[in-house]
Amino acid sequence: MFAIDSIDMTDPQAPARFLASLRDTGFAVLRAHPIDAALIRRLHDGWARFFADPAKHRWTRAPGSQSGYFPFRSENAKGVAVKDLKEFFHVYPDTALPPGVADDTREIYRQLSDLGTTLLGWIQEELPAGIRDRLSEPLPAMVAGSDRSLFRVLNYPPVGEDAEPGAVRAAAHEDINLITLLVAGSEPGLEARDTAGRWHAVPCDAGMIAVNGGDMLALATAGYLPATTHRVVN
Repeated sequence: MFAIDSIDMTDPQAPARFLASLRDTGFAVLRAHPIDAALIRRLHDGWARFFADPAKHRWTRAPGSQSGYFPFRSENAKGVAVKDLKEFFHVYPDTALPPGVADDTREIYRQLSDLGTTLLGWIQEELPAGIRDRLSEPLPAMVAGSDRSLFRVLNYPPVGEDAEPGAVRAAAHEDINLITLLVAGSEPGLEARDTAGRWHAVPCDAGMIAVNGGDMLALATAGYLPATTHRVVN
């Protein structure tokens, strides 16, 4: 049965349950995590104001850059011609940020980076010895001091009648990184696909964080931890 575990991070069995859920489904959901709830609320409100303001286009990324604002319908999943129905802002450590959200965005970047390192440590500790010994270096060391960890702020505007047939918020894809941390959004829609091709809603109520493994983690663990296909539906 495809069952994504919802894990209280204070549970002594949390690391083992986290690995088991990633192994079985590619996803896990965290409760009682250390990310500041008030910070999340402020960022949700602040970035909502940013996306509602036409001045957002002043922050459009420079040609060739992966940092900054990406307008509506700027991205499509690999192998999919139809553009996703979303806009987003890419944040790296040196990204210039809108003044109204800059300080809080840098703080949540720090908190999420720390949490990601903790979770990679859990995976490292709980992996079978035969898999762990194959790693080129400990998983937390793979991200230590990195300036390539990405914080992505997503906005899904209302879908109009002019939307292309088959267009969705985010078409089916796998992530290319080690792990992705997804702070619960304001609306449901995230789904994960099992090995039989069936889609399942990822439980992520307010206050939760969903985590999924990516291609790099699958490669590092020789496929022991899968990069599960997922999507965001309208």
